[in-house]
Amino acid sequence: MLDAKNNKIDLFWEIFQKQDRLKVDEFQKYMDKFAVNFNLYKDGNFIERSLPFDVIPRIIDSKEFDKLDKGLSQRIKALNLFLEDLYTDKKIVKDKVIPQEFIYQAQGYLKEVEGFSPSKKIRTHINGIDLVKDTATDDWVILEDNLRVPSGASYPLSIRDTYRKIYPDFFEKLNIKPIKHYPSMLAEAMNYVNCDGINVVLTPGRFNSAYYEHAYLAKKIGAQLVRSNELVVKNKVLYFKNYNGKLIKVGAVYRRLDDDFLDPNLFNKESLIGVPGIMEAYFAGNVAIMNAPGNGIADDKGIYYFVPKMIEYYLGEEAILRNAPTYLPYFEEDRKYVFDNMEKLVIKDVAEAGGYGVMFGHNMSKIQIEDLKTIIKSNPRRFIAQELIEFYDEECYMNEEVVLRKADFRAYVVMAEEPKVWNCGLTRYAVEAGNYLVNSSQGGGFKDTWVMGD
Repeated sequence: MLDAKNNKIDLFWEIFQKQDRLKVDEFQKYMDKFAVNFNLYKDGNFIERSLPFDVIPRIIDSKEFDKLDKGLSQRIKALNLFLEDLYTDKKIVKDKVIPQEFIYQAQGYLKEVEGFSPSKKIRTHINGIDLVKDTATDDWVILEDNLRVPSGASYPLSIRDTYRKIYPDFFEKLNIKPIKHYPSMLAEAMNYVNCDGINVVLTPGRFNSAYYEHAYLAKKIGAQLVRSNELVVKNKVLYFKNYNGKLIKVGAVYRRLDDDFLDPNLFNKESLIGVPGIMEAYFAGNVAIMNAPGNGIADDKGIYYFVPKMIEYYLGEEAILRNAPTYLPYFEEDRKYVFDNMEKLVIKDVAEAGGYGVMFGHNMSKIQIEDLKTIIKSNPRRFIAQELIEFYDEECYMNEEVVLRKADFRAYVVMAEEPKVWNCGLTRYAVEAGNYLVNSSQGGGFKDTWVMGD
């Protein structure tokens, strides 16, 4: 498999070397023209910026991707069963697979949705699973699960469209798997759980970092892009108010805002971007919300530790894809290991995301390590520790030269009756040499991912 992949990479470079380098600038101008943005908040300021992208794709052999497909489908099946069980029967807690207090201390657990089962019992409609490829084993390793409001799928779609226009040679000479079916996967998922009405994408507005994606996906899937003031709940039914004031029933909402802001009647009363009463319509079974409120418990990095056990518990199978070696200071034995080995571990705050709350032991002073140990002792549930995975660099074209940068891979799994893995994904790379944080919110860049057949 490795030789086959290397042959495909060699063929890519053979074609790339023949390309006019001025096309790189043309690529950037095209992306800027269509406002392909990922915005940042830094030091309290809103920064609207063009998407940092790289013209050199990540190449994954189709046979290698087949294993990813099976492993990711398995994981999402188990996570969906876990969430449905957790908010209804709680068998996994009663059977002590996961400690009860470990669940109820999680920031992402929503007691408000206990006892409710959503449309078709699907909670994990759109999932972003972050992986890296370990240089020691050559295996893909899962770093975290994103089951709340995962973003980024629009960027490889946009880049691929541009690629085909600027560099048609690649698509004429290489067997690159097409990816334009992702919007139809989303539409299928929405239609599957739809409670008799139109589909809408609920956005907080243009100042959200991923607003470009909200508008792009709404257009591609044929859904109405809406803000909260365009939705209203009457008699436990959610409606869209169109331009002339007519009320149109909404059957499914692909929401792009966090649980806490979704409904000021039930959650954060100060939310100005939520829809008052939307949860009442949801509980009445009159609208589907994607992803399901309460999924944050599965994003908790402490719960991540238990996913292989979930797969065994619900599916009776061993996990196809492994987690990074992870330790929970919540358990005394793990805490001792973490304290004895902190200099070589990565410490993560379980409730943080986007690369925030990540501390590398090898970059910390002795005083910082001792201070962190004190914090962990006072609240061990708040942290996990992981072995530092030496994951592969990817070649990136920066400042007219090819350089190596750390890169991860966000795979997208869309759940309708069965999970479907998109044969693409979001490869994110660190702009700075030696940086392990590749997240978009940390200023990382994006590149296309080509799944290539023979």
